[in-house]
Amino acid sequence: MADSTMINVPVINTGIIIGSILVILIAYTVIRIVSFALVWISEKAGQYRMTVKMVLPVLKFSIYGLALLYILNNIMKFTSEQLTLFGGLLGAGIGFGLKDLFADVIGGIIITLEKPIQVGDKMRIGNDYGEVTDIGIRATKIVTPDDNLVSVPNYLIFTQSVASANAGNPEMMILIDIFIDHESDAVLAMNILKEALITSKYVYVSKKRPFTILVKDYPYYRRLRAKAYVNDLRYEFEFESEVTRRTMAEFSKNGISAPTVNVINEHS
Repeated sequence: MADSTMINVPVINTGIIIGSILVILIAYTVIRIVSFALVWISEKAGQYRMTVKMVLPVLKFSIYGLALLYILNNIMKFTSEQLTLFGGLLGAGIGFGLKDLFADVIGGIIITLEKPIQVGDKMRIGNDYGEVTDIGIRATKIVTPDDNLVSVPNYLIFTQSVASANAGNPEMMILIDIFIDHESDAVLAMNILKEALITSKYVYVSKKRPFTILVKDYPYYRRLRAKAYVNDLRYEFEFESEVTRRTMAEFSKNGISAPTVNVINEHS
């Protein structure tokens, strides 16, 4: 006689499989459409561009989560015994090969909820630096300054330091270092650098976003450092290049020379 406590294994028929595939395809299509629409809207939103893009990861996890719950409800109508069995199998699967994938998913959830980084941020994680273009279920995608697309596994937020250069703001601080000969007029050089900085079309200056010009003497040269905010982080390198080019042109007119010896990377 069969044991009345035997666990009934759910029957997965062709209809359930096709329905599950359709649900996944619908969720994927909806996410693609919503992502395209939000990116388009964000580019038209001006100063609210970053705020609009922040919605993307939340929508992705919400849509995929609802799709997964729907599929599980159709396929795995668990009794308490079946739930225990499924939990054990899931734990074994994670232990034997799915732990990295599981860690990626958990990392993606943490990124979405705690927002250490956001879509549109300039981010550094490990040796990679670039603009965050997407926060997915498994990986975060960034575009590097040389236009490479890098997929960073989400679990790395548990093992490596993660730095956001702008913390969700469209403005971002830029450091510009320029080196001059030790005998050159530092005061004149600082004034020239300041003028190039504050007249740049990319600069953003306010009470909360001030600029600073600093000078530091080294044995064979002087370092001028400008600290200022670019009005849109996408112009990070254009801002740095413009200020440097204009400053060096004025240095040449005013007899301010570059160092006569090789500048080593001893500055910070």
